[in-house]
Amino acid sequence: MGIRKWQRCFDCGEMFHGVVALTLGWACWKTYLGRPEWDGYSCYAMQILANALRTVRRPEEALPVIEASLAVLRRFSPPDLEAILTTRINLSGCLLEIGRQDEALALSRDVYAEWVALKGVSHQVTITCGISLANSLFMTKRWDEARTLVRDQLLPVARQSLGADHHETLKLNQVLAEAVHYDPTATRDDLLEAE
Repeated sequence: MGIRKWQRCFDCGEMFHGVVALTLGWACWKTYLGRPEWDGYSCYAMQILANALRTVRRPEEALPVIEASLAVLRRFSPPDLEAILTTRINLSGCLLEIGRQDEALALSRDVYAEWVALKGVSHQVTITCGISLANSLFMTKRWDEARTLVRDQLLPVARQSLGADHHETLKLNQVLAEAVHYDPTATRDDLLEAE
């Protein structure tokens, strides 16, 4: 079970949430605080804490934790590009939550392009990162670009590689519907398509 015990219930396997996740996030961080940065546990503990802070809607507090975790990954880990990219997309989400949409969008674009180059467009992590990019486009009111990304690129690939009922595919459908719904220039045909 290892360090994952701080995130999931041992009995039922469900992820902790709310104040329980936050309490365990702080406890995890304190437990591994004294360990050397290069062993990975202290960095992973910071990521658990940052995720817990974000789940209880405290992104301002999560931001420096994510930034510190990213600095440790860049400084001490062997070249683990996937861990760095994952932390960068979490940073993007946090920036979006605190209202720094343009920074989040630029970061989301970069990370999505790197995931595409690393894993290809049909990998689940790439699709998840594409959802983050679509959310950034949506929050910056770039509805046409969000619709094009989701409808023409992400949804067909997600349906083929993950299936129509997969939670990431369903999330893409939701993002598409919201992008059409909130776009003041959307036509009746656009709204019907989003249904």
